[in-house]
Amino acid sequence: MSNTASEYEAVINRCRSLFVKKTSDYGTAWRILRPSSITDQIFIKAQRIRTLEEKKVSKVGDDITGEYIGIVNYCLIAMMQLDLAADAPFELPVEQVSDLFDQYATETRDLMFAKNHDYGEAWRDMRISSLTDLILMKILRVKQIEDNQGQTVASEGVKANYQDMLNYAVFALIKLSPPAP
Repeated sequence: MSNTASEYEAVINRCRSLFVKKTSDYGTAWRILRPSSITDQIFIKAQRIRTLEEKKVSKVGDDITGEYIGIVNYCLIAMMQLDLAADAPFELPVEQVSDLFDQYATETRDLMFAKNHDYGEAWRDMRISSLTDLILMKILRVKQIEDNQGQTVASEGVKANYQDMLNYAVFALIKLSPPAP
């Protein structure tokens, strides 16, 4: 029997650990990125995953796990950037960024549980390549919304799409993880 809650938290904790370490090393240099640049960073990672899924070989030796972790963390960065005031300091303390990470990760996890209830954990029967494709589709949606200056007629906004991408990446990481003994 699977335990989505503990698997999800283990993945988020792994992503958070790397995020906090990189924030300690680099500070919040990502604050310079405009939302469209963050979307492009997520696109690069998802496109690399798709290329590796199709070609089955990496010339730089990195596997797709790190790319999915990058997608999770960039989605959280995107949500932070969307909500941080334009006049917020460029450099933020590690503790503040860690708290923001937790806030948006928890909000996104809660959304996942609501959707997971309604969809009956359908993601467990999906191929990882389908999760990659869904992330790429969501990126294209976000790009279109960004090109429309954030205006939508009948669609969810950018943040909801980042949350979905984050959850798809977590699902992929759960599926890529070795089963618990």
